[in-house]
Amino acid sequence: MIDLHYWTTPNGHKITMFLEETGLPYRIVPVNLVRDEQFKPEFLKIAPNNKIPAIVDNDPIGGGEPISLFESGAILLYLVEKTGKLIPKDIRGRMDATQWLFWQVAGLGPMAGQLIFFKRSTEKHPFGIERYGKETHRLFSVLNKRLADREYLAGGYSVADIAAYTWAAPYNLFELDLEEFPHLERWLEAVASRPATERAYAIAKEMNPQAPQPVRRAQRLGAKASLKAS
Repeated sequence: MIDLHYWTTPNGHKITMFLEETGLPYRIVPVNLVRDEQFKPEFLKIAPNNKIPAIVDNDPIGGGEPISLFESGAILLYLVEKTGKLIPKDIRGRMDATQWLFWQVAGLGPMAGQLIFFKRSTEKHPFGIERYGKETHRLFSVLNKRLADREYLAGGYSVADIAAYTWAAPYNLFELDLEEFPHLERWLEAVASRPATERAYAIAKEMNPQAPQPVRRAQRLGAKASLKAS
């Protein structure tokens, strides 16, 4: 059994999506960020950077004492190693998926996260919004180009898609127009329709009704039609 220390953020969704896809047994240990539970001493023992997600695998690879991990990218790589799933088997495919996982961890997540921070700040920071808005737009363009001639980011559906999806799905929070990114939109729909994705986001909604949910194409087009009619 894996203990998943979790809250309803894009980085948290990565782990629930992976676990739901692979069927690994796990239980969620809520870490409510609104209540600052990420600063509790017991959580800091396994996540010294006071960020979710973190896991404790009580049945680790090779047996022995439980293994604890923080940082979503490291957790995903560990789960890939544990299951042998959601990554290509050949070395080129494996490295392809790994580089796109690192691309998300180093680029899309931090840039989009900073954009949301500045947009939600009570103080106005035009430079921050412009800087991170442009970079998030650029990164969405990179994703769109990558997906122009392939179904998924690296071969079949993989850990790379899970990592990128959770930060691309809330595009509406970044005030991006998906009509600029048709290949990305097709991919978002494909990932959103997977049963494991639906289960992962249902878990988030049950835990935190205010947690943003993916906006599906039908919803987006319906909202756009309503605006035109009004």
